[in-house]
Amino acid sequence: MRCPFCGNEDTQVKDSRPTEDGAAIRRRRQCTNCAARFTTFERVQLRELTVVKGDGQREPFEREKLMRSMTIALRKRPVEPERIERVVNSIVRQLESSGESEIRSKTIGELVMDALRGLDQVAYVRFASVYRDFSETRDFEKFIGDLGAGASVRAARRASPPMRRPSSACHVSSRATGAERRSATRSCAAGSTRR
Repeated sequence: MRCPFCGNEDTQVKDSRPTEDGAAIRRRRQCTNCAARFTTFERVQLRELTVVKGDGQREPFEREKLMRSMTIALRKRPVEPERIERVVNSIVRQLESSGESEIRSKTIGELVMDALRGLDQVAYVRFASVYRDFSETRDFEKFIGDLGAGASVRAARRASPPMRRPSSACHVSSRATGAERRSATRSCAAGSTRR
């Protein structure tokens, strides 16, 4: 591995350990020439991927480009770098295990959008503004309005408690006498206050 500081080809591995998600090996290296230290990552690559752009152009898939675009969207947001790394690893795994060697750039964009939606709403809007090519403030308003409507529906679902069926212990037969009904009603009332 070439030293990024002096260009020397001879570097030594000082420490090796797997990353948190086990998707890569992190190696701490030292240059034998200038003694500078740096870190490299070794990852499994299931297949060579080619990105097919909207205009039909093809280019090799670059994990670093994906990481860079997510990092830009998440700049100054409260998301740890390790979490971004895990999300990028997950997206790359999905792409490599899809069985396709050519991936449309739109597919990658949608995967990134889905990931950012779960990570950070501001980063999601930032990325969407570039990815969906917003040209006017109305584009932002509509997108954020749709985002807010979706969040309201999810919040309403979480807030409304599930309907409970009445307990069978509180069921009073229509054939019961007046005294039996009063007794059953008192039992049900006492049971509901205990709950």
